[in-house]
Amino acid sequence: MPRQIIPKQDPKVRSKNFDEVALGYTEEQALAEASRCLNCKKPLCVQGCPVEIDIPGFIMKIKEKDFLGAAAKIKEKNSLPAVCGRVCPQENQCEKHCILGKKGEPVAIGALERFAADREAAAPEKPIPPIKKINCKAAIIGAGPAGLTCAADLALQGFDVTIFESLHEPGGVLQYGIPQFRLPKDIVTREVDYIKKLGVEIKTSVLVGQTVTVQELVEQGYDTVFIGTGAGLPYFLNIPGENLNGVYSANEFLTRVNLMKAYRFPEYDTPVRIGERVAVIGGGNVAMDAARTSLRLGAKEVYIVYRRSRAELPARHEEIENAEEEGIIFKLLHNPTRIIGNDQGEVAALECIRMELGEPDASGRRRPIPIPDSEFQFPVDNVIVAIGQGPNPILLRTTPGLKLNKWGYIETDPETLATSLPGVYAGGDIVTGAATVIAAMGAGKKAAKQMVEYCKQKKLAAG
Repeated sequence: MPRQIIPKQDPKVRSKNFDEVALGYTEEQALAEASRCLNCKKPLCVQGCPVEIDIPGFIMKIKEKDFLGAAAKIKEKNSLPAVCGRVCPQENQCEKHCILGKKGEPVAIGALERFAADREAAAPEKPIPPIKKINCKAAIIGAGPAGLTCAADLALQGFDVTIFESLHEPGGVLQYGIPQFRLPKDIVTREVDYIKKLGVEIKTSVLVGQTVTVQELVEQGYDTVFIGTGAGLPYFLNIPGENLNGVYSANEFLTRVNLMKAYRFPEYDTPVRIGERVAVIGGGNVAMDAARTSLRLGAKEVYIVYRRSRAELPARHEEIENAEEEGIIFKLLHNPTRIIGNDQGEVAALECIRMELGEPDASGRRRPIPIPDSEFQFPVDNVIVAIGQGPNPILLRTTPGLKLNKWGYIETDPETLATSLPGVYAGGDIVTGAATVIAAMGAGKKAAKQMVEYCKQKKLAAG
């Protein structure tokens, strides 16, 4: 049986709205797709999952039409199933190891996870069984996927857990980074609400490092601390013209649109100035998100400017395909050299140089080399820079004794995620640099296990 294709909005329609692009499986499709699973005795797919979901187990529940049981099976390991079913790169993780993929197409594990989570959301809510409390307090810094996962796992172990979030809404990159048409915000809210019902307290608008320090949290009685602040400091091109009006970092642009709901202007008074022609620099998922968002905000022409070829684009194939269907123009093997302004100090054009690929660099991708005398310009009204981001220094520079690596990220023990400070753990992008949602969640789970053990030993030592 062929792999079931998820229905999507028509590209001409969806490029003008912020509704979710992928519509999800029908029950008939989900049952057909679940029937493809071989229920392997040694499921390699589980090995490919950073949070080790019992994948054959939840798919079997779907086969049996026990959709709520499938969701419960997923939640044994994953507190954010509706999120992961939508944004995880399953093709490089669980599905990559599926036996069916050796000779054909792997089981659509992500689509089935989304189906189960959405079925649970549509059903009458069930009360969460009481959790036996223990005398341990944990502070979680950052309400993104790493922090939320760590908090949920600790709460289920009976910890008194408080999350400190710098922004006014929890969710981290799920809330401010990933656009509404890929991850509706009511789904993020629903997943966060579940974690709150486990007993987790979330304090928003608290910037740890400024409002309160890590040391002060320890002094307030928290037995252990997890740092999951992500990597939110955008990188720039360092080319002339980046200070012109109409130039955004993708981080700022997507935050304005998502967290401040600029896509609902004038209902929400957070306009984003977007002209008719937008150039997005970069080739990852964030670049695709920024480009597709620009189109929905009214841009007539949107360009992805990337210095390598299509084969090297780091974005998910699904996101590249969606962007192309919606009319995004790809300027590949082009590298920006200058942003040109008009007399009003606004963006007027982008200058690029054409590139060719040489030998592979340290990342394994072929190194782009400028072609001499190939510079050219084309008119644009906005430039959005989506070339990655690094660690925000506010917490790092206010936490004495916290050891960093040569790239400025927190250094941890790879086995335990323990930092150089006793009882303080870290995980997610603040340790690894920008990675996937599910990788951050895996770090949150790993840290939670160690924090449980640390608190047990601490209480034993204290008598």
